[in-house]
Amino acid sequence: QVQLVESGGGLVQAGGSLRLSCVASGRTFSSYAMGWFRQAPGKEREFVAAINWSGVSTYYADSVKGRFTISRDNAKNTVYLQMNSLKPDDTAVYYCAAVRGRGVAVFQEENEYDYWGQGTQVTVSS
Repeated sequence: QVQLVESGGGLVQAGGSLRLSCVASGRTFSSYAMGWFRQAPGKEREFVAAINWSGVSTYYADSVKGRFTISRDNAKNTVYLQMNSLKPDDTAVYYCAAVRGRGVAVFQEENEYDYWGQGTQVTVSS
């Protein structure tokens, strides 16, 4: 069982930056690939970024490529999402998710993930 807790959300002006963190419980964090998803009001949850267990593989949605960076620190049981050049369209609740796996694969489908955090709100004002 893995419990995930996100933090770092808030209100920021367009063009600004935020760094989200997701801390996982347990001693097997390095056995999990991680992902970030988001859900805007009235829309379905969508994939944002993913990283494999070691951090060597990452993948991004086209909408955030070049602006967002996913990373992880296995010693701290934490995955990060650095968000730069934020736009009002980035406003959403951001969720981190975990799926067991120690290969190089990353995962972008919701149904591939086993564990989810409660989400953190990001609001970008114009």
